[in-house]
Amino acid sequence: MSETVASEDRPPLVVVLTGPSGVGKDAVVNRAVDRGEPVVRPATMTTRAPREGEHEGVHHYFVTREQFLEQVAAGELLEHAEVYGNLYGVPRKSVRAALETGKHVIVRVDVQGAESLRSVLPDALFVALEPPDPTALESHLAGRGSETPEQMRRRLEIAADEIARARAFCTPLVNVEDDLDATVDAFLALIERERARPGRERARV
Repeated sequence: MSETVASEDRPPLVVVLTGPSGVGKDAVVNRAVDRGEPVVRPATMTTRAPREGEHEGVHHYFVTREQFLEQVAAGELLEHAEVYGNLYGVPRKSVRAALETGKHVIVRVDVQGAESLRSVLPDALFVALEPPDPTALESHLAGRGSETPEQMRRRLEIAADEIARARAFCTPLVNVEDDLDATVDAFLALIERERARPGRERARV
């Protein structure tokens, strides 16, 4: 477990973790949390119904579509999107509350979401998780068993485009095959290097 103490001169970071579908973003964050590392993922907002084991204000804020759109209009969502008929967004209040814990705040979004956050979170560290090679991503997606061969081909094409777009503004991080802890270690090292950078200012949300 990493020992990290937040202070005024070395405050916690907001880290935007992005990458193509199936690359392992959730796995990296979940492992870091399970290891007791100084990171926290803020609750997002959604219009879908809660799933078993999910708790209000911990995993998500569950709202109606009208309530969600009111938050959008008020500028209270840093980023939002509609996925399969449900709305998802990142509330400013969630990120602010997470920062108050003194831990690094990890915002996990797709590449399009990360692109939109560049102007909203200028002080954030942007990290793009990448597969070690295209065959690794194909294997991960195939393991889900939810796509036809044509859908798989299309997903891999999208992934290649997303990786190229993310490299334009993110620090790349390769997800080490079969060694999740090595990936987490490298992720935390990137965070600590940025946190120790002279002139690094407290994140504004």
